[in-house]
Amino acid sequence: MGATNNEPHTVEAYINGEVYKSGEHEPRVNPAKTDETAGYWPLNTVEDARRAIDAADAAFGAWRKTEMKDRIERMKKGIQKIKDNQHNLAELLSREHGKPLYDAEGELTVSIMFMEYAAENAERVYKEEINEDERGKNVLRHEPIGVVSAISPWNYPLALSTEKIAPALLAGNTMVLKPSPMAPLTVTEVTHMIAEEFPAGVLNIVHGDADVGIELTSNDKVRKIAFTGGTNTGKHIMKAAAETIKNVTLELGGNDPAIFLDDFDVNDEAAMRRVVISNFLTGGQICMIAKRMYVHESIYDQFIEKYIEAANKWLRIGDPTKKETTVGPVNNKNQLEFVQSLLDDSKKQGYEIKQLGKVDDEEFFEKGYFMYPTIVLGADYDSRIVAEEQFGPTVPILKFKDDAQAIELANDSELGLTSSVWGEEDHAIEVSRHIEAGVTMVNTAAIQGLDIRFPFGGVKQSGIGREYGEEGMLEYVDSHVINIPATKDLPNIPQ
Repeated sequence: MGATNNEPHTVEAYINGEVYKSGEHEPRVNPAKTDETAGYWPLNTVEDARRAIDAADAAFGAWRKTEMKDRIERMKKGIQKIKDNQHNLAELLSREHGKPLYDAEGELTVSIMFMEYAAENAERVYKEEINEDERGKNVLRHEPIGVVSAISPWNYPLALSTEKIAPALLAGNTMVLKPSPMAPLTVTEVTHMIAEEFPAGVLNIVHGDADVGIELTSNDKVRKIAFTGGTNTGKHIMKAAAETIKNVTLELGGNDPAIFLDDFDVNDEAAMRRVVISNFLTGGQICMIAKRMYVHESIYDQFIEKYIEAANKWLRIGDPTKKETTVGPVNNKNQLEFVQSLLDDSKKQGYEIKQLGKVDDEEFFEKGYFMYPTIVLGADYDSRIVAEEQFGPTVPILKFKDDAQAIELANDSELGLTSSVWGEEDHAIEVSRHIEAGVTMVNTAAIQGLDIRFPFGGVKQSGIGREYGEEGMLEYVDSHVINIPATKDLPNIPQ
């Protein structure tokens, strides 16, 4: 990948080992400068999607038999190409997504970390196990599932694509990936880099609208769907998968609570900075951002004071290509309007809304999908701003009276992705045991608390299955047991 500049960057599909040029392309606007086009992505057809699925299906038979060492070596070559182009990829991601450069670099770092983890552990995780004792002998094999359809979202497009690509291919599956139209450019470049290191048809990428997504989730040849995105879309995918009983991994929405106990130190400046980052990293557009803040009534007033102080130091809103910027624009107009609708409703209800941070260039601010980060105070526990996942730069802060109420409020949601508890460590761990979530972090939250060595996913309507860690890698295989019991007959069977 050559040096980036302000010229629009055009990407194409990649099918059966070749760049597949489309006759029709759609623009991807730069969300920081809406009069500028970041690039163009191909509007692929249902027939293109079928072609990619057929290529993946044809490649599966040979790829599943490939030696693990060969798979690992190919993956490592792909990873190295990403590393060699990391700076240019970060610049492109910043332009098409709106996230600041440090954030784009961070996403690439997380992507590389898990790909390397998967490559380093694939041989051990997918190794055949032989067990023998007085009851007999059995062989546990981890068999690849087949063609995987991967659908990734716009908020963390690289990390949420590569976390699917690496384990799927290392396990012996083949894949067709569809990125979001809201962040299609960088993920296509990264997927090309990886796919070029593998045999034709093993890794394919197509773009398109809902009809392409429907084909990828309903085609008979697809045996597994790996999807990250909204809960409502996840429900439609489950319905499509049910027709042929496809294996699914769904990482869906999260309205993640953060609890600040009475022994949380509001004077800890580093901790308060972590709190602010846990709300506004990537402009709050992360599934695992802290989206509902519950603060013990005994520290509430001081917490608000120190929070605003920390926020006004860290939140610098503006051009995402500048190093000093910490918060860029909202990724797209629809999301901006949704977040604004939540604030409008909060104003109508009489809640207090406080703007945070500093904008250096108001004229630039007006050119993009920018909005000031805000906190909402005095909201009802069941208000829209609390009950709905904002997925943007605003967060409600509410009071609670004791641990029991905090736990009840945190669990009062149909979602359960991540959560966080802040306070004296043993106390926080004890409260964490009662939270209904796939992940609970102590004295940190969001990406700051992610450990790629351990499984990540949700409970309730936040999803099915896990990503990251060994458990995430095992999502891409079927268990096959070969059993040789010592006693072949059932006991007490008449002669």
